[in-house]
Amino acid sequence: MTDLVTARLILRPWSELDVKAVVGETRLPSWAADFPSEGDVVIAGVLLENPVWLSPSGHRLIIERATDEVVGSLGLFWPPSDGRVEIGYGVVPSRQGRGYASEATAALTAFALELDGVHTVHANVEPANPASARVLEKAGFTRYQSTGELIGYQRTAG
Repeated sequence: MTDLVTARLILRPWSELDVKAVVGETRLPSWAADFPSEGDVVIAGVLLENPVWLSPSGHRLIIERATDEVVGSLGLFWPPSDGRVEIGYGVVPSRQGRGYASEATAALTAFALELDGVHTVHANVEPANPASARVLEKAGFTRYQSTGELIGYQRTAG
């Protein structure tokens, strides 16, 4: 499976070893001290139950190139529905505020929009989480709806 490489990050698909280590609470030497976060544990559990999602079109670990440490994860909730695929992301607290989530989200979104059957990548953000909204805006997403409970953001092909 192909890694995506940005200026500061490597986005590597989760392996079975990664999933089993997170679920089994076995620390790997390549992890940042505060990885995995609660969200990473949830995703690992989902991947354990749905191994077909261990693909380049699914979830990836965020690796900081300067240290080779896993500092978060992000992923596409596959398969697309009517050409739309949802994205989710998270960076451990020790690496937040560095723009890593936006950089990773922009790269995975560009990758997704090149895939057959995908014309839109979207995400929902709670109004109480303005940092997540800023991540999406920096990654080229625009707000397209609000239900009061969630704000929808999307980025389309072209």
